[in-house]
Amino acid sequence: MRTSFHPAAADISLAAVMHALSDPARLAIVAMLASTDGEICNHAGTDLDLHKSTISHHYRVLREAGVTLTTMEGRNRVVRLRTEDLNARFPGLLDAVLAALAR
Repeated sequence: MRTSFHPAAADISLAAVMHALSDPARLAIVAMLASTDGEICNHAGTDLDLHKSTISHHYRVLREAGVTLTTMEGRNRVVRLRTEDLNARFPGLLDAVLAALAR
């Protein structure tokens, strides 16, 4: 099985995170993750009106930017927000983004 790229916490860049968060679909995914305690399984619950390949692209951008962490647990792909890593690198950024989305 192929492993997915995840940047180390120290290698997460602000530019990559901001780029990942610049798309409305990816913001919706982050909001959904935050509302489910930061974890979803097999991209479930995505209410986005997008093709499966487009949704997969958005998940890849978030993962490669360091916003999310994707792991395989059995046959399920579990996606989690990297809240601790993001807060350590950029304190308050994720909270500010989520608060702005709530408005």
